[in-house]
Amino acid sequence: MLLNANIALCSSKALLVPYSSWHVPQYHEWMKDPEIQEATASEPLTLEEEYSMQRSWRQDADKLTFIVCRAITTGIEDDAPSQTELQTESDSPATMVGDINLFLRIDDGEEGNSPPRIIGELELMIAEKVNQRCGFGRAALLMFMRYIIQNQGAILDEFVGGGDVDVETVRKLGTGVKTLGSSKGLSFEYLNVKIGQTNLRSLALFEGLGFERVSAEPNFFGEFELRKMDLSLSGIDAALEGANVRGFIALPYERTE
Repeated sequence: MLLNANIALCSSKALLVPYSSWHVPQYHEWMKDPEIQEATASEPLTLEEEYSMQRSWRQDADKLTFIVCRAITTGIEDDAPSQTELQTESDSPATMVGDINLFLRIDDGEEGNSPPRIIGELELMIAEKVNQRCGFGRAALLMFMRYIIQNQGAILDEFVGGGDVDVETVRKLGTGVKTLGSSKGLSFEYLNVKIGQTNLRSLALFEGLGFERVSAEPNFFGEFELRKMDLSLSGIDAALEGANVRGFIALPYERTE
């Protein structure tokens, strides 16, 4: 997605930057790990394939992603970062800890005869064990959801205008929309995530932030689907405060491909 190509999200706990070509070598090293491949249901790619995947994440209208980095340090605990503090080194390989993604899709029922709904599926990865259980995942997830909800209209405008959603579905979306969103009124039906049944830490993280399991038993693939229906900014802001994620701000990201 092009929307976030020049935006970085900063807070006292993490820095989120657009996934760019200079991040690919470090990302490629992460994805060589069999445990990460299993956790993300991913196949190993060549470096060239990884660059191609990065270009897809940047250009495809149904995908939105950020690289998760360590927070910009200011020397003052929980201080809000300023524009002048975002430097090239802020998202160097040494500061990278993972990624967070949004996949957009249309759900119109198994038979395709239900009113279309826009669903946003989340994925979160904190790659190396040394960076897990350090609060990066919770901070990144809350910051990402804050950005998604605040920019819901622009995100969905790019999605439906990207050429992959047929004209008739766009028409149906426009006649059955909620009141929030862009000038077209588009909005998410809900956000969801799919988590392996043995990944207890991730299940606890998402459930602690208001995601609820769709069923008591995992699906055929051994995953639980969890959904978050309340997409209010006030709820996210309260969760940010509760997690002690201070100084959330969007800054210009001036590095270009």
